[in-house]
Parts: sequence; C-alpha cells; structure tokens
Amino acid sequence: MAIANQEKERSYIKHDGSLNDGFELVTHPMSLDIQLHEMPWRQLCRHAVSLGYRSHQASTCGLHIHVSRKAFGATEQEQDAAIARVLYFFERHWEELLKFSRRTPRQLERWASRYGYKEQPMEILDFAKKGYHGGRYACVNLRNADTVEFRIFRGTLKPNTIFATLELVDCICDLAVCMSDQELKAITWNAFVSTIITGNLPELVRYLKERGICGNVLCENSL
Repeated sequence: MAIANQEKERSYIKHDGSLNDGFELVTHPMSLDIQLHEMPWRQLCRHAVSLGYRSHQASTCGLHIHVSRKAFGATEQEQDAAIARVLYFFERHWEELLKFSRRTPRQLERWASRYGYKEQPMEILDFAKKGYHGGRYACVNLRNADTVEFRIFRGTLKPNTIFATLELVDCICDLAVCMSDQELKAITWNAFVSTIITGNLPELVRYLKERGICGNVLCENSL
C-alpha cells in the first residue's frame, strides 16, 4: 500500500470471501478527477503484475465502482428517479455493456446478474426494491445505504481499462441525472457513444473501439 498512500491515505486492503486466493483493494471516496489524475493506478497495476497477481485472468475478480447516492439528487425521490434510469440504461443496452465488462454470461449470473427489462425505469427499480432479485449480486447493487455499486465489470490490472470504466460509469450516471425518462428511453447506443466522443474522453473511446462497441464511425477520427 506504500504506492497508493505515499502522499495521503487513499486506499486500504480488505478480505474478500468471493476470491479463491487474494485480497480486495478499496479506495476511499474520491472524485473522478482524483481517480484519473492523482490515484497512482499505473504504478499500482505495474507492481501488482510484477508480484504475480492476475485479476482479469482469475475467474472471480471484479472491478466494483461505488457512486454516492447524493450524486443522483438532493432528495430521495430525485435519487430514485435517476437510479431507475440507470437500471433502465443497463437493461436497454445490456449486450453492449456485457461486451464492455469482459465478463462471461455465466460469471454475470453468479456475481452481477441483470434485473430484467421492463418498459418503464421505475418498474425496474420497484422490482429491485421489492426483493424479487437475488440480493447484492446484481449488475447494479442497491443494497448499500449510501452508495450505488456497479458490479458488472471484470477485474483488471490495466490502468487504461480502469480509467475507461470509471469514465463510462460517470457518463451513464450523468445521463440518468440530466435526462427525463422519455429522453433516456429514446437514446440509442450510437447516440450515447457520440456524447462520449464530444466529451473528450480518449481512454473510454479507445476502449470502446477495442471491444468493438464504438458504434459510430466518428470513433475512427477521435483517437
């Protein structure tokens, strides 16, 4: 942890019972900007690889991202509406997000399963709140009091993949907060990618292209 905490304490290690042999690295709450520019992910990943850690190559590792519920609105009603749109986005664009995640369908069924598509965002949230789903092992876990946990992504020791994943989650949350239900329902994957391109997110654009889910010829001109 000396690498991660050399200037200030930004992370800690904890036990994770889902791992066959390993540990979980947890960062303290921080903004996307700090994650991208101050958290020493490149040094951490390089050192972990040198020590023989595998992450992506193991079958149980995940990259889980927590977002404060306060980021979705000032009131519980505002938060629920935006979180419902997040769940809808995942269901509507499941195939693209599956490719992005690098997980297999079987891995997702066990660690980060989907809720199931419904016509309205609040219908998915109501389904989740009523406990019809299998607990916290969902693609977007709502069981934490203060955060929404994105669990769909496979573990990685590639810093560029970490950056792209953080940026993707930020983009999805931004859409959910800023758009109405009808606006979000109307957005296609291509249109979503177009917003990413105009947002000056080269790591995310590059990763989308690598995974074959760029969805727009403009990607060719944005790198």
